[in-house]
Amino acid sequence: MQTPAPAVNEDAVQALMLASRAFVGLTARSLAGIDGDVTLPQFRALVVLAVRGAQRSIDIAEELRVNPSTGTRMCDRLVRKGLVRRTRSATDRRVVRLRLTRAGHDIVEQVMDRRRAELERLVAATADLWQPVVTQALCAFAAAAGEPDEHDWWLGWSAHATDADDEPDGPHEVPAPPGGRPT
Repeated sequence: MQTPAPAVNEDAVQALMLASRAFVGLTARSLAGIDGDVTLPQFRALVVLAVRGAQRSIDIAEELRVNPSTGTRMCDRLVRKGLVRRTRSATDRRVVRLRLTRAGHDIVEQVMDRRRAELERLVAATADLWQPVVTQALCAFAAAAGEPDEHDWWLGWSAHATDADDEPDGPHEVPAPPGGRPT
């Protein structure tokens, strides 16, 4: 006998739909004023690299839940923009990883600073509503969606921030593919 699905709290779903539009708008506004002409999906790829460090393009595609060829094309564009660079593994030359450049790191930092400032403004404007249960519900929601908590996010950011400071890996650096459409 099959267990019935739990009832859906339609008010909560509607509130989260509204909030998700607000968050997407906030992120889009945070991206709008930066140099580099970065799309929202490209920014998400930069964040993956900022938090997790060097990754294969297939790993980024998996994390973003996009087709591997879509992930590769996105990463190619980020390489051409100078926000990401390819490096070969010193232990297995077949493995090519992507890592943030200083410019890529700076874009993530600028956008995150803008988002944080906007969120601080919004929280201050709604200060009376931020009961502990609301904060706990949002943290549980983010955890259920697979997002690392703020502490783990910043640990990853701190751990991989120096990657962007490193000089190119000399003979291990992989040049961007020639040709292709400019983005």
